[in-house]
Amino acid sequence: MTEHYQRRHSKWYEKLLLGIPFQLVVGLPLVVFLPSLERWGWEFWNYMPDVRRNTIAAIILAFLGILFTLRRLARFPGAQVAAYITPTVSIYFLVMIAVLFFTREGYTRQVMLSGYLACLAWFFAGYFIGKRFRCLKLAVVPYGEALNLKGTRQVELRCLMEPQLDSVRFDGIVADLRSDELGPRWEKFLAKCTLNRIPVYHIKQIKESITGRVRIDHLSENEFGSLLPSPFYGGFKRLVDFMVALALLPVLAPVMLVTAVWIRLDSPGPAIFVQKRMGYRGVPFNVYKFRSMRCDMKGKGYTQSDDDPRITRAGRIIRKYRIDELPQLFNVLKGEMSFIGPRPESMELSEWYEEAVPFFSYRHIVRPGISGWAQVEQGYAAEVDGMTTKLQYDFYYIKHFSLWIDLLILFKTVRTVLTGFGAR
Repeated sequence: MTEHYQRRHSKWYEKLLLGIPFQLVVGLPLVVFLPSLERWGWEFWNYMPDVRRNTIAAIILAFLGILFTLRRLARFPGAQVAAYITPTVSIYFLVMIAVLFFTREGYTRQVMLSGYLACLAWFFAGYFIGKRFRCLKLAVVPYGEALNLKGTRQVELRCLMEPQLDSVRFDGIVADLRSDELGPRWEKFLAKCTLNRIPVYHIKQIKESITGRVRIDHLSENEFGSLLPSPFYGGFKRLVDFMVALALLPVLAPVMLVTAVWIRLDSPGPAIFVQKRMGYRGVPFNVYKFRSMRCDMKGKGYTQSDDDPRITRAGRIIRKYRIDELPQLFNVLKGEMSFIGPRPESMELSEWYEEAVPFFSYRHIVRPGISGWAQVEQGYAAEVDGMTTKLQYDFYYIKHFSLWIDLLILFKTVRTVLTGFGAR
């Protein structure tokens, strides 16, 4: 008799409770109807002028956008969904209010606010109630590189001793499919899991999803195809970058003026630091930053120390909170940079890295950014070993180049600005 395996959360009621249908059938009506009944009673539904219809439509669209966005963000490694619920809900409701305002459509403010609070309550409750079920449970075939795999808070790993699951339900099986140690018994076991709709993952897939990095020492010809970013999203992103930079420039101009004066008073030298860096498609450009170092101290050995003596008193503050990056708004306006992307390196370092790090130049396939996946995950890196890891993060970003990873980086950047993580 053939043993039958079951995938975790494969029963119909589990699919219903943990899937989108439950959100639409239960969550959406609660978020839309309950705030209205609480504020207005049944009279709200007896008469439906345009103002009320607009409000309900805005709440429904916001709910759907929040649901889809949070589910997409949760796919990336290290995504602490609970930390992104409030900003995601707030952004979608602000967008809905902005659309109603600019189209001059009326809406009920009390019900909109109640819908906002109901969305917060629903998604926070869903996160904490379903937290245990969202942790991936993976079975590991104990051969090859799979033995070195380590779990995280989001991924639970269980090493198999024999080619069987012992009635335990898993989300998937992890194996080093290139290992010569896999014998016929384990290969038959993996085939059986696939037939029972339990996915079998190669170690590289899971390692990327856990670490947020793409290994660059064994790239195959097929993987270069997956590293080609979407030209459509690239064009859309360029348009958004330009419009946002144009809107931020007058708002941040007073901060930039005060910072420039402070730098001039703190140490001799210009307020703006200009450096030639390697840019989009390998084209050099001048990057603008507020000067944070002394002009009379130069050298290569300083980057090896965490306490760089070249950094001025003002420089430590503006670096910690990323104020020194504000002049790069002009680089964004000129199309030389994006808000999100791999950080541009100086020409000297770029030439050094291209000799020491394989595939370094491939990171120039997208526009460099003010903030990036490597910065929010790794922090500062200057030497070759650190740059190799940074490049793995950059390749992961290029491979998953999309609105969703950009949004996640934006949220993490806000955390970085508030905490000073990775500053030098």
